[in-house]
Amino acid sequence: LYAELIQNRDFEYDPSDREGDKNWNSTHSWKLEGDNATFTINTSDPVHPNNPHYAVLNIQQPGAVLTNAGFDGIALQAGEKYDFSLLGRIPAGHKSNKLQVRLIDSNGTVQGEASITVSSRSWKTYKTVLTAKTAADTHLELQLQSVGEVELDMISLFPQNTFKGRKNGLRADLAQTLADIHPRFVRFPGGCVAHGDGLKNIYQWKNTIGPLEARKSARNLWGYHQSMGLGYYEYFQFCEDIGAEPLPVLAAGVPCQNSACHGDLRGGQQGGIPMSEMPAYIQDILDLIEYANGDPKKNKWAKMRAEAGHPAPFNLKMIGIGNEDLVSTVFEERYLMIAKAVKAKYPNIEIVGTVGPFHYPSSDYIEGWKLAKESRVKNSDGKMVNLFGAVDEHYYEQPSWFLNHQNYYDDYDRTAPKVYLGEYASRSRNIQDNALAEALYLTNVERNGDIVEMSSFAPLLSKNGHSNWSPDLIYFDNTSVKTTPDYE
Repeated sequence: LYAELIQNRDFEYDPSDREGDKNWNSTHSWKLEGDNATFTINTSDPVHPNNPHYAVLNIQQPGAVLTNAGFDGIALQAGEKYDFSLLGRIPAGHKSNKLQVRLIDSNGTVQGEASITVSSRSWKTYKTVLTAKTAADTHLELQLQSVGEVELDMISLFPQNTFKGRKNGLRADLAQTLADIHPRFVRFPGGCVAHGDGLKNIYQWKNTIGPLEARKSARNLWGYHQSMGLGYYEYFQFCEDIGAEPLPVLAAGVPCQNSACHGDLRGGQQGGIPMSEMPAYIQDILDLIEYANGDPKKNKWAKMRAEAGHPAPFNLKMIGIGNEDLVSTVFEERYLMIAKAVKAKYPNIEIVGTVGPFHYPSSDYIEGWKLAKESRVKNSDGKMVNLFGAVDEHYYEQPSWFLNHQNYYDDYDRTAPKVYLGEYASRSRNIQDNALAEALYLTNVERNGDIVEMSSFAPLLSKNGHSNWSPDLIYFDNTSVKTTPDYE
């Protein structure tokens, strides 16, 4: 969804992203071609502590090129303009150097070309624009024109034609395909992404805002790298652009119930954030609400939103706490701490809780609903309010299950919290059967619209050749988008 075309632009890939894959490192997707040159990674004086790795390119004789393969190549559209940028620096003892930037197709033809001159002794942003000659699949080549050394970071190639023309924006065709559903809301950044693989991997929204070079990348539970270029500001902006309510979902103080420890013995199968650290974690969640809705003159997080280009509030109305969690004592204690703090300060924010990854009669579902119905506190008016405004249900089943549960919500307690059917999909090899079963089931959901206030298919997007899950709503490659019967 994020429109960046350079893979590992920040040299922050790490073997831990891919469970020890030694090739998944700071030089992944980069290659030096030619003689009398070296390409190394340094960390001694980075552009920002959150982005510690950068490249050092040393040329003893002009001719060598540093290449980037992109994400399965770099697809260009004829006549389109592409913004190229990097952070560069000239080390002491070396002179300024011209850097030729080229996009080369499989036949060796130059499909786009420009140059910049790196001259600063301190980190500085350099920019230029390349225009694609024809539609082509290419790779990036960087070539220093003189003997010498340069230090490089945040090497980026971005189409100017992003969704709504946003800088640091989204791939136009994919974002438009989502917009064409006319969604009433968007849940982000996703489920298992949010609560992460172990305590150290819980998604931290504050690491995803501000200048790109200051954002802190992270491994992903699904086995890839998150640059955080697509961060909370961009998610909120996308929701606004398509007229959808934002629904950020945050961990409930616990990681995924299927977490590995990754060296942190506190975070095995759903270990919890230590109680001594919970106040700070809760403050992060309260700060998110201020970031979205606060007054820039009164709150530093709201000021950051304004400085990013959005002085008006995003009008956040709801947040999700937890995702498919094991409804254990560890979870319950932390969820209630978070929910009470949110309701005390922001009584109008609706909290969407969780009841595990399965429908009735799973134990998490039963225990989660019991907690949801019993968790009530007094608001500022002295009225009793529920700490679960809605309950997030997830289930993936065969078409026959959907066909045989047409009355699933008919007998739900109308005095209990509302339902958000946050993740559902029919799973069989027959994609038409899946779509028909889901469509029929949604008539049950709509009939019970007084209790089921929202629903969303999951997952949304899958790149051809890199699928982790099936089914998905939309499939794509570098140049095309294919919708499914589920989508239709």
